Amino acid sequence: MIFSGCQGKPKAQLLTKICPECGAEVELMSTDTEAVCERCGQTIYNDTLSCVKWCEHARECVGDKMYVYMMKKLRNEEDELDLESLIAEAGEIGRTY
Repeated sequence: MIFSGCQGKPKAQLLTKICPECGAEVELMSTDTEAVCERCGQTIYNDTLSCVKWCEHARECVGDKMYVYMMKKLRNEEDELDLESLIAEAGEIGRTY
């Protein structure tokens, strides 16, 4: 769990994730880095913590393993967005000629 006093998440929110193993709903707080599915025991990670992008304490806050995982996921998402925007731009250019 993220250490108390995190400036990026001053108010915890309840989130619902779907377990990739069994499909059950898993509830976790926005300040939790992970939760365990009550149905099958699968660990579910809270990968929506965008504060890792900008917070200088992120690595200490979420731990090395989670920090590396989240940074890779964020980079992959950014790469997908860049590719989608390039494809959209190419489509727009093709229509103007």
